[in-house]
Amino acid sequence: MPRSRDGRYRSVLLGTLVGVLLVHNAKASTLEAINHTHWAINRFSVDGRSGLDIIGPYQGGGGGCCYSAPSRWQPGLTVRVDWETGASGVSELADEFPGFADRPKYFAWKQKVNAQKRQLSKVVPVPDYTGQKVCGLTVHFLPCDELQVTTSCYAFGSPEYPIKTPLHLPEPQSCPQ
Repeated sequence: MPRSRDGRYRSVLLGTLVGVLLVHNAKASTLEAINHTHWAINRFSVDGRSGLDIIGPYQGGGGGCCYSAPSRWQPGLTVRVDWETGASGVSELADEFPGFADRPKYFAWKQKVNAQKRQLSKVVPVPDYTGQKVCGLTVHFLPCDELQVTTSCYAFGSPEYPIKTPLHLPEPQSCPQ
């Protein structure tokens, strides 16, 4: 039975993706995140690839596709993380939500929420993963707009997981400039 036009396109697309991965000799896997701050991570991306989920304060999430680690780690390997922080859905601003009926109150509330959003970007070193299995990339969002990343296959909190930072970190009074 002949393939449908859509089936051919999917086969070509899948073949192209597999070919790209084989040429680069890399494994593609998900982008995950752990948020150690009291702010929501409204969105994030790694090297332009979306992490998908909003990540609430002191939570994990993500699930975006794909991070492809080079088959061999090399000194100087970095990723660019872009993200937006803002008030979380469980913040005091959520309690102030006036509903949609009173448009002026709604727009004033929305402006207050948007005023707390910040767009950030940072280039982060990828730790040496020589001799280890690579399972995507997990970004840790830390206070003072600091980041850590890992390619570890272990779950956050397990003894083998390389980043030992507690989930609930106190927010410092001030951040280094």
